Amino acid sequence: MTITRSILLFALAALFEIGGAWLIWQGWREHRGLGFLAAGVIALGAYGFVATFQPDPNFGRILAAYGGVFVAGSLAWGIVVDKFRPDRWDIIGAAICIAGVAVIMYAPRT
Repeated sequence: MTITRSILLFALAALFEIGGAWLIWQGWREHRGLGFLAAGVIALGAYGFVATFQPDPNFGRILAAYGGVFVAGSLAWGIVVDKFRPDRWDIIGAAICIAGVAVIMYAPRT
């Protein structure tokens, strides 16, 4: 259950961080207004809190592992929201990052 909870928290954190950054991008670069900017700031703040619910007590480990989730999640966001088409190197790179997440977070420790 702990691994499932951790994975769900990583997914939620990715949604908040990537979504928040996208909202700020839309608000500023695409001139969609202060509402987008404000929502982005709130989402990014929520991301910071979600990370604190990870069961592992080590901030550095959580953030390092989340980096891999962010890479894969950003590509997935691009596919779904921006209709981005990743090439095979994007997919291979994201898979390597997710493998790194698994090693960092879920390898047995003594």
